[in-house]
Amino acid sequence: MLLHGGPGVAGYLEPLARGVGDSFRVLEPFQRRSGGEPLTVATHVADLDELLERQCGDEQPVLVGHSWGAMLALAYGAKHPRRARSIVLIGCGTFDRSARSRMREILDERTSEPLRRRLQSLAQEYPDPDQRLRAYGSLVTPLYSYDGAAEVAIEACDARGHNETWSDMLRLQDAGVYPAAFAAINKPVLMLHGGHDPHPGRLVLASLQPYLARLQYREWGPCGHYPWLEPSVRDDFFEDLRHWLALAPVAVERRRH
Repeated sequence: MLLHGGPGVAGYLEPLARGVGDSFRVLEPFQRRSGGEPLTVATHVADLDELLERQCGDEQPVLVGHSWGAMLALAYGAKHPRRARSIVLIGCGTFDRSARSRMREILDERTSEPLRRRLQSLAQEYPDPDQRLRAYGSLVTPLYSYDGAAEVAIEACDARGHNETWSDMLRLQDAGVYPAAFAAINKPVLMLHGGHDPHPGRLVLASLQPYLARLQYREWGPCGHYPWLEPSVRDDFFEDLRHWLALAPVAVERRRH
């Protein structure tokens, strides 16, 4: 089960899904868009549980989350510790202020003045928030990549959903819910991280280790936030991921949820 990041940015995991879809059954759900009540972490967890019940039955899937999706996988595992067989965290997001502060410092160091001015002009250039979020993502992708050439094909953006979901995640962290709640997870967790990812992998690891007894960590130095797109580590990344996924039926399904 591939869980996309953002939050509110869907569709870009297709290359990852295709990379393992010849050997495994892969579900790539598009998370709920905003509308009506504000989106919360609990809403996404409930949606994922409903989807797993409908699509997997009694099978225990592996949850493979990227960025915010990795955080969602952990939130789901804390709420439903017996449901998933294991969890894979790719480029996992941050769970404390020190890690977020370090991430902002890294991005600031990598942002040139022309890019800074370009980003500041997005509000005028793109009045539509969803289009603005898509444009922002395209502009900053090189800051998240080791070779600077990774192209992330975003299929759908939901700026309101992004803000609502992330605000709720920060609220839960400030309240001490996360990452403490992850102590309920008794399944193996694998953290795959790029050394050039602005998300500071070692700091994120340190925040999770006290609560995840079965956590393993693998880092590649010449690798950014999207290891399946990095030429120098792509093969190693898929080898590690395939080894973890083990045997499963073959299929790829992409669903809007």
